[in-house]
Amino acid sequence: MSSNDIIVSLDIGTSKVRAIIGEVVNGAINIIGVGSADSEGIRKGAIVDIDQTVQSIRNAIDHAERMVGIQITEVYVGISGSHISLQTSHGVVAVSNEDREIGDEDIDRVIQAAKVIPLAPEREIIGVVPNQYLVDGLDEIHDPRSMIGVRLEVQATIITGSKTAIHNLLRVVEKAGVKVSGLILMSLAAGHLSLSKDEKSVGTVLVDIGAGQTTIAIFEQNNLVATSTIPVGGEYVTNDISIGLRTQTDIAEKIKLKFGCAVIDDAAADQVFKVNRIGSNVDKEFSQIDLANIVEPRVQEIFHLIGLEVQRLGYKELPGGYVLTGGTVSMPGVLAVAQAELATSVRIAVPDFIGVRDPSYTSGVGIIQYACKYLRISKQAPSSVKKSTSNKNAASTSNNENKPSIMERFKNWLSEFI
Repeated sequence: MSSNDIIVSLDIGTSKVRAIIGEVVNGAINIIGVGSADSEGIRKGAIVDIDQTVQSIRNAIDHAERMVGIQITEVYVGISGSHISLQTSHGVVAVSNEDREIGDEDIDRVIQAAKVIPLAPEREIIGVVPNQYLVDGLDEIHDPRSMIGVRLEVQATIITGSKTAIHNLLRVVEKAGVKVSGLILMSLAAGHLSLSKDEKSVGTVLVDIGAGQTTIAIFEQNNLVATSTIPVGGEYVTNDISIGLRTQTDIAEKIKLKFGCAVIDDAAADQVFKVNRIGSNVDKEFSQIDLANIVEPRVQEIFHLIGLEVQRLGYKELPGGYVLTGGTVSMPGVLAVAQAELATSVRIAVPDFIGVRDPSYTSGVGIIQYACKYLRISKQAPSSVKKSTSNKNAASTSNNENKPSIMERFKNWLSEFI
């Protein structure tokens, strides 16, 4: 296995931290390792405790390393949150080559030109997404390499975020002992994986419902045109179960994952479970119907808030409807509630890779696909991993390099007598 063909993604969520190892073989991606750990120090997608978050990242990376038997040195990190904003920009440069053939250098220069925008002191550019290139006025060009022209333009979307949030994210990853190859907007990566070309063209809403927050991304004309975050997610359902059944939060989470159902009519009366209640030594028995009476109203509210937020962004009815992803949408009945509440076409996106066929892995796998297609074209990134035995090899190689040659040793031996 060549280390140059390895891309590692890191998805730091409110409930879980996931490290996913992807191997690129002839342009195709295989998921060869997945590491997951309970997330500590994260609240509603934001880092609130550096040390706890660092430990969670280390646990996830160690888990992935043990699965594959390699040492991870670099990762692509997903970023999301309410601090993210999008801004359109336009860059123009003259083609530098004498033969007027557009090369990688010209594309890099026009991207840099698009980055020249007014920014508040507390904000920082995360990335640039080229929407289209123009060569001497000819538009709708997606890759102008090798074309002949005098003037190169780009219409791009600039992704910006809070400096504090960005630097805290970089800090926890680097403190965990790995290098950050790049930051990738998670909604952009998830959209790249989950949505078809037609869905991105006609207009579709991608909704990622995590534990602590819900991220909404709107794609239209093949571009990400709007994004927003609302502070509701699966944790709210867990808290409702905890209060309704009068039990501890961790017990409520386990009950939700095992017996949760978002539609009362689909719940089974014969599915019963016992709950250890707070302030009582006696377990009380509940049915799945009792649980669904708590879950359904909260799930309805979440999708109602999603619909209101999409309207607030200025989009009422998009032909592509809604595509759902994130760990919370795995619960039975969520799709039916979404279809009833949003009154349009809704589907759930699941990564089509062995070992990660779950909506909670969409962002992590999407980061790998996005990095493979867009971030490794112009420049080959350094190795993301090294085999566990490479330390010995590196040590022996460095020792060999430091050893003087036979002639040098002979000269040194002579110098002792002269």
